[in-house]
Amino acid sequence: MLPSQRHLFDLPNDIAYLNGAYMSPQLKSVESAGKIALRRKNRPYEIQLDDFFQPVQALREAYAKLINCPAPGRIALIPSVSYGMAAVANNLPLQPGDNIVLTQEQFPSNYYAWERAAKTSGASIRVVDPPVSDTRGQAWNAAILEAIDERTVMVAMGHVHWADGTLFDLKAIRERATEAGALLVIDGTQSVGALPFDVQELQPDALICAGYKWLMGPYSIGLAYYGPAFDNGLPVEENWINRVDSHDFRNLAQYQPQYQPMSARYNMGEQSNFILVPMLQAAIDQLLAWGVGRIQEYTRALLQEPLQELQQLGCSVEPAADRAHHLVGVRLPKGADMERFRQQLQEEKVHVSIRGNAVRVSCHLYNEEWEAEGLVRAVRKCKR
Repeated sequence: MLPSQRHLFDLPNDIAYLNGAYMSPQLKSVESAGKIALRRKNRPYEIQLDDFFQPVQALREAYAKLINCPAPGRIALIPSVSYGMAAVANNLPLQPGDNIVLTQEQFPSNYYAWERAAKTSGASIRVVDPPVSDTRGQAWNAAILEAIDERTVMVAMGHVHWADGTLFDLKAIRERATEAGALLVIDGTQSVGALPFDVQELQPDALICAGYKWLMGPYSIGLAYYGPAFDNGLPVEENWINRVDSHDFRNLAQYQPQYQPMSARYNMGEQSNFILVPMLQAAIDQLLAWGVGRIQEYTRALLQEPLQELQQLGCSVEPAADRAHHLVGVRLPKGADMERFRQQLQEEKVHVSIRGNAVRVSCHLYNEEWEAEGLVRAVRKCKR
């Protein structure tokens, strides 16, 4: 198992940052790449034609490797998840009476596009709530499968639920969606980079990810995979670099009717971003060096005992088989004083996300045992 990688980050030694699902801390290598890239703009005459294309292609190839995608041409650069989802919505064949299947309380960027599409077309949205059950995760997956029928055009969801880490059985959902003739669109923002995702195994029609969480990159850049269902679709915007022969600067005004092949048509404008692209490249290079499976292994071992202690204190946690290890929802005992709990977190210098009476604990290779112990102490003091 990998040892702690905290030395690769600039985190204070007294801060317990268990909140990677909010935003990842920045790798020193990513910071360095950003500084080098920022200085390049001081001398724009050194930015050459190849700099518009080669770094983007290298990033697409690295990300394709991370998700086991055999065709880097299926990767597009996007500024946000909402942008990536808008490209899907722009090409969604909805008719009155059709339905879109979602899970309860998805992140808004994976909801609003479908709400508008349904209203415009006369389709409906089916939101699948988690059943009240001792086997909540399993029951939720079963309910999703049951919600998909012959009028389902798309299932849009995460690999894990962004608020509590519930793990969705995408392989079974993919099989059921295929039977119904429905698309499967995944928001991988809270999983890809920390939880193994295999495009060839899970076969999503689209996989959309922000770059600033588990991909360990900067804000305002992300990556999207679009499968064959979108090969002939219309992009959100019409920018020059997404057309064939865009590398020929001398003839850009010879307007081209054809897009670049596969998913290149969905690249955002100014995709060559000379600062953010090398930063995200440095981040994904580090993820590939670590191995995503080893990140999941590390976080499992890190939280195993602290989660057991929290359960002994009356907290509830999903069974390990039904959730991710890097993102875990912990529900405090009934009657817990949330204000006192927040104060204890501040005293222990523990950073987590709080949703109602639920605590979202999200960790990575930069976390160490003493940080999780601080969370346990905060809960224990809150119970006194």
